[in-house]
Amino acid sequence: MEAEAYVEMAAEEDRHWWFRGRRRILRAMIRSLKLPPDARILEVGAGTGGNLLMLSGFGKVIAVERSATARDFAAKKAGAWCDIRAGAVPDDLPLTAELFDLICLFDVLEHVEQDEETLRAIRPFLAPGGTLLITVPAFRRLWGPHDAALHHKRRYEKAELRAKLREAGFSIAKLSFINMGLFPLAVLIRAYDRLAKRPGASGTQTPPWLLNEIFAGIFGAEAAVLPGLSLPFGLSLLAIAR
Repeated sequence: MEAEAYVEMAAEEDRHWWFRGRRRILRAMIRSLKLPPDARILEVGAGTGGNLLMLSGFGKVIAVERSATARDFAAKKAGAWCDIRAGAVPDDLPLTAELFDLICLFDVLEHVEQDEETLRAIRPFLAPGGTLLITVPAFRRLWGPHDAALHHKRRYEKAELRAKLREAGFSIAKLSFINMGLFPLAVLIRAYDRLAKRPGASGTQTPPWLLNEIFAGIFGAEAAVLPGLSLPFGLSLLAIAR
């Protein structure tokens, strides 16, 4: 991603409905994992740090991010309590013998050409009984200008993500779609973008307040049900693996 994209992300991720709804879901899923009180947590591809405060509520957090621009924003948000390191997957992880109870990749894997190698590279850093938590965009047929503008390499089918996790040596505890409530609207918007040949990413700027609150409520409401069940379709996939 270009530096300008990180500037926009840093400005939007605290208020935009998508980031807010996803954080609400991730918080609920992590709470359901019953991590130890002093959990060791790694976020790979931390971006501008929008998840770090949420993650810090569950333990000590180390963040890895390739972009210097994004790391600067993350450091300002996180402060001294979070260790933010320069690095990239799969071949430049700034880790040694550290082991983590939870490793997170939130909408990161789709940006990496070597996604299977990335999954294999992070597995040795999971502590015994540790958990991997991943989100990725779903459904190849939804590919469009939005994905190209965000430098996605792919969108994932459910079976594809399951197979890649298993090939990397993980056992899958949960694999579910998320963002089901807004799926029909998003399909229509993506179809229009393709037909109209609209360049760039759609929906990255925060919409008017009322619409933003409605969308955040619809998306975030899935947090109440996802720990106990899996959704049959949605704009993204969420995986818990060990």
